[in-house]
Amino acid sequence: MKGVGVQTPRGDGTRCVQGGHPEPEAGQPLLPGPVFAAPYHLGGEGTDVYGRAGNPTWRALESAVGDLDGGHCVVLPSGMAAISTLLHTVLAPGDTVVLPSDGYYAVREFVHDELADLRLDVREVPTPGPWTDETFRDARLVLLETPSNPGLDVCDIAALAERAHAAGALLAVDNTTATPLGQRPLELGADVVVASDTKALSGHSDVLLGHLSVRDSALAERLERARKLSGAIAGPFETWLAHRSLGTLDLRLQRQAENAAALAKAVAKRPGVSEVRWPGLPADPSHELAARQMRRWPGVFRFVLPDAAAVQRFLERSELLVAATSFGGLHSTVDRRAQWGDAVPAGFVRFSAGCEDTADLVEDVLQALG
Repeated sequence: MKGVGVQTPRGDGTRCVQGGHPEPEAGQPLLPGPVFAAPYHLGGEGTDVYGRAGNPTWRALESAVGDLDGGHCVVLPSGMAAISTLLHTVLAPGDTVVLPSDGYYAVREFVHDELADLRLDVREVPTPGPWTDETFRDARLVLLETPSNPGLDVCDIAALAERAHAAGALLAVDNTTATPLGQRPLELGADVVVASDTKALSGHSDVLLGHLSVRDSALAERLERARKLSGAIAGPFETWLAHRSLGTLDLRLQRQAENAAALAKAVAKRPGVSEVRWPGLPADPSHELAARQMRRWPGVFRFVLPDAAAVQRFLERSELLVAATSFGGLHSTVDRRAQWGDAVPAGFVRFSAGCEDTADLVEDVLQALG
């Protein structure tokens, strides 16, 4: 792939635009189209054989994302496919797994319901802790989500990685909210990065995709084998769309962070709005730690309105916002998280700042709040 072996460090924008592209060849497209083949002509060792085992479209995106993460990337058809593949690969019957009690609810449901036959010892810990020695004792896998979804709390990846490794555990970090540009957990000591690329990485609300990135080549081979045997493979077209969208990730994140900053500061001053959290705010409880381990701020913030009816009125008054789950897309969206089962107040709002003009968004949100 183009750029492999380049010694001079490149900026985020350059790496997003250039990552995973082939060497220039006259008459060929800048970004080759998706490869839809199921069988391939059989050839020499290392060539593609069957579409479930390998696809050049996957490898192009994996090269680009792996470079951003700093590891070997394995693309999967969704964020939950990435999480479930990791759990199935590294956990054995009777193992101990540590999960964030305030992270994405579907992960906890999957472990408790779909992995019940493994009789796992499941320990749930809030992202801020407390992280006791008992938490790590005999653990096989510790999963963090930082910043957490939907609370936006932060934990110390480097410190917890050191403690997990001392206990003999792997440490995985759900990096969906931060993105590879906002945070590089592998550089902080994590063994695995997991992400839903449905969110900011693809960023156009038209793709379901996920990935795992790891430092250990043997673990990467195990994950690729699990993908091949389970059939949890990403569609070539969806993979190609994500690679196309990756080129604007740097630009989109810049605008989304600018909008989140302006909106978080504005809504914090409004009557009836409470518990505004965004790690980029200097007064946020997570700000100091986040500033040490994050490279840029996310486009997601949260706050609480008095009740569910207040959220509905807020949406009805707005001309720019829509109610939608997921986050990280071009459009600014509001998600009342209590409706999905998160243990949050009824008026809890996760706000995903899009790429609209900042002044327009602030004006619309303030008038919608009344």
